[in-house]
Amino acid sequence: MSDVHHFKFHDSKSGSALHVRVQAGARKNEIVEILDDGTIKVRLTAPAVEGKANQALIDYLSKLLKVNKSAIEIVGGLRSKDKIITITNLSMEQLDYSIHMAMN
Repeated sequence: MSDVHHFKFHDSKSGSALHVRVQAGARKNEIVEILDDGTIKVRLTAPAVEGKANQALIDYLSKLLKVNKSAIEIVGGLRSKDKIITITNLSMEQLDYSIHMAMN
């Protein structure tokens, strides 16, 4: 595992949290880059209306990280493109590995 984390995250006994910037209405769901401040930029096909992009983000992260959707929660930025996401029962090492694999 990488010993240097380039994205902004937090580790706790119950899981991890990360900062995400969402670009809705894209051609495909993907992690695009890690911004200079450590925020992960994610493109989503869903539009940013009626919570569709938020649900698409949870669905995408669930598949990417191989965790149940119920383990993922948007705890900040529900109506913003900048969000804070928590993932229970996922260590920072697992999160780091999954994010970097998705970018390659």
